[in-house]
Amino acid sequence: MKVLITGVTGFVGSHLAEYLLAKGDEVYGTYRVRSRMDHIQPILSKIHLMECELKDPVSVQQLIEQVKPDRIYHLAAQSFVPTSWNSPQDTMVNNIVGELNLFEAVRKQGLLNCRIQIACSSEEYGMVYPEETPIHEENPLRPLSPYGVSKVAQDLLGYQYHESYGLHIVRTRTFNHEGPRRGEAFVLSNFAKQIGEIEKGLKPPVLHVGNLDAVRDFTDVRDVVRAYTLALDHGTPGEVYNIGTGTTWRIGDALDELLKLTDTKIEVRQDPARMRPSDVMILHCDATRFMSKTGWRPEVPFHKTLQDMLDYWRDRV
Repeated sequence: MKVLITGVTGFVGSHLAEYLLAKGDEVYGTYRVRSRMDHIQPILSKIHLMECELKDPVSVQQLIEQVKPDRIYHLAAQSFVPTSWNSPQDTMVNNIVGELNLFEAVRKQGLLNCRIQIACSSEEYGMVYPEETPIHEENPLRPLSPYGVSKVAQDLLGYQYHESYGLHIVRTRTFNHEGPRRGEAFVLSNFAKQIGEIEKGLKPPVLHVGNLDAVRDFTDVRDVVRAYTLALDHGTPGEVYNIGTGTTWRIGDALDELLKLTDTKIEVRQDPARMRPSDVMILHCDATRFMSKTGWRPEVPFHKTLQDMLDYWRDRV
């Protein structure tokens, strides 16, 4: 199968490319000149890299015309919530216009049999009340960040282009996912990197944190990419599916689990600069719909996710 991954050089994109190559698929992936290549270095010779600026409709049109993919996994995005506070306009343009250009290119090429997965986000739910957990797909969308708003727009564009033009689009609202290669800006990966730096004497034994009381549902990235392929294998076009474990961790408790993996004595200190203007306090996934439709279940234990992420940073700091 000929598969296109937008954002193939990223955290999820690189894991997905490895998974699809192992299945025997022909993998194409988009990148930009400034994209980091270290995530895909081991598989660089096995994939077809396509330079493409998704915000440019001509570039995207040429990409789709050249590749004519059987499947598209649309992962490319500005995906860090705090960055969306600092640069809301860039977040909106990157996330919404890029997807719009992709849909238009597929539509104009007449690729109605091409299956498209849209990586949406649990951040769309935003303000969730205690009685609304675990969160199902019909829960109101009350995003609390520009990133969350951009993901709502991506989500609804996927629905609209399916309904209006018959494109085979499946939307997935993935809850927090972690693992090796996660960017250092993301909470648990950032903690793991700090531990690695402290162990090697590169910084004082003080770990800086933000809000430790937020509650999240963490899935290993290797389970997530398997879920994405199942979404296109078995998901209903136009439908939306939550992806998550159904198990929650308070951020502070997840940090405690990480600290158990080191023998170094470390002080935890809150940093006001790491606090957000508003924060989603709880994201607890109800993935019953997706599990029933696809048979997917999370397989990687949270402890292994943390261990692999910490070992990843130990090798790199």
